[in-house]
Amino acid sequence: MMMNIADTLSDKVQSTLPMELQIRGAHLYDKTRRWVTGTNGQKIFVETPIPPADEVELADIDLSNPFLYRQGRWQSYFERVRNEAPVHYQPNSPFGPFWSVTRHADIIAVDKNHEVFSAEPFIIIGKPPRFMDVAMFIAMDPPKHDQQRAAVQGVVAPKNLREMEALIRSRVQEVLDELPTGEPFNWVDRVSIELTARMLATLLDFPYDQRRKLTEWSDLATAMEEANGGPSDNDEIFRGMVGAVRGLSAHWHDKAARLAAGEEPGFDLITMLQSNEDTKDLIERPMEFLGNLILLIVGGNDTTRNSMSGGVLALNQFPEQFEKLKANPDLIPNMVSEIIRWQTPLAYMRRVAKKDTVLNGQFIRKGDKVVMWYASGNRDERVFERPDELIIDRKNARNHISFGFGVHRCMGNRLAELQLRILWEELLPRFEDIEVVGEPEYVQSNFVRGISKLMVRLTPKRGA
Repeated sequence: MMMNIADTLSDKVQSTLPMELQIRGAHLYDKTRRWVTGTNGQKIFVETPIPPADEVELADIDLSNPFLYRQGRWQSYFERVRNEAPVHYQPNSPFGPFWSVTRHADIIAVDKNHEVFSAEPFIIIGKPPRFMDVAMFIAMDPPKHDQQRAAVQGVVAPKNLREMEALIRSRVQEVLDELPTGEPFNWVDRVSIELTARMLATLLDFPYDQRRKLTEWSDLATAMEEANGGPSDNDEIFRGMVGAVRGLSAHWHDKAARLAAGEEPGFDLITMLQSNEDTKDLIERPMEFLGNLILLIVGGNDTTRNSMSGGVLALNQFPEQFEKLKANPDLIPNMVSEIIRWQTPLAYMRRVAKKDTVLNGQFIRKGDKVVMWYASGNRDERVFERPDELIIDRKNARNHISFGFGVHRCMGNRLAELQLRILWEELLPRFEDIEVVGEPEYVQSNFVRGISKLMVRLTPKRGA
């Protein structure tokens, strides 16, 4: 009874107080909590060397360690768990107890069964800071999920994608034509971030000269220490979200005013949300508004951006595949799927069991957290031959699970593939070689398999 009253009061506050004021209040609450508990300024995660997988007791393996990717240990750890305990229980992680699902077939079984495995309340392994646990449709179950997703699905409809292709190509050409040749530069910043920022600005009809704000907000939203082991402290998160709220709210109101003044409706996400009965008042549900806008920004950022960087890295690690590509550019579409499999930009999604169930011989109780490790399923030897290698003409490359399955399957998967295809179609005629000239740097996270720095040197083609 008390919980129902608290929930009602919370909903009332969220619907009446301005978003910025809510976040500032949440920040004050969080700082007070940390001061009272004596945890202010203390990091949950401090990097230490991760031992080889075969030196750790199976029961002690914690796949949520945010440094597994950065230290290059993730493949051996997942391989061991896939082979010895494909549905693995970890009772003592910093994020609480959870089950790891690591085989391709088991992941699909969980992902497609939303009646048993709920996406609510979060799709990340931990929990965001109190009052930053914003609502987003990827973390909702049907029917509410379906209603909110339907409002924006049209932006990636086949007709709209065909109309966007020329714009995407022109922007790729602009970015590539401005790159230096013969000298090192950071591919992540000059290409991957820049191209995704331009695409996000288009999808949201956001001010083009402020496009980098979108990727900054995305990075901040996916770097919460409590949620996925990221490096951001809570003060940084709250300050960043105040900026996001201001920018996105102003953009929403500006767009509404322009439409009211007679501007022709476009096929951008804001117009679609404002034109749909279920979401036209989204701005009046502040935390839902912020959650869904951040979701759309993150969704348009991480998959494409990290696959753009991951593809360059992979073709350097497997140079014979780059030669194969140059000899046969028709392999680009299949290579795009293989890059997305090999990179797996988002490592997992979380679910919660709605009832007692059994998965691959393991009894899972109602309320247990279940983590589907896409990064592991995409390296499952039962499905992919030589899974750790990039093979651009792999026959079953499209069987990857990076986009998920079922009702929560990634809405923008075709757009991500389109952007990657165009990038490589424009790269091949321009450059003879894209040489990685330093060790890549990886983001700190158990959720985003991101590359933060990739120094490369370009060799132009003769006459290009």
